[in-house]
Amino acid sequence: MISKAKVTSKGQITIPKDVRDALDIKVGDELEFTCANGKAEVGVRKRHHWSELYGVFPATRPWPGIDEVRDEIGRELGRQLAAGGHE
Repeated sequence: MISKAKVTSKGQITIPKDVRDALDIKVGDELEFTCANGKAEVGVRKRHHWSELYGVFPATRPWPGIDEVRDEIGRELGRQLAAGGHE
């Protein structure tokens, strides 16, 4: 496949759709350029979402629930404010 793209005055290009499709490039992905002997190779680094980590690590204690988590955060913020600062 041969595709072309023009470089703008700011050094930007638009990646042609057929190239984006072939390399499965999505919003947020990063491109890596390796240059040697007057040629460049482009690699795609896929963007990963935090949700992909769900279940990777085992829970060390049971989930107390959102109300308990919010209460604990409130207690800690109160302790920090009572101590005279934000730590």
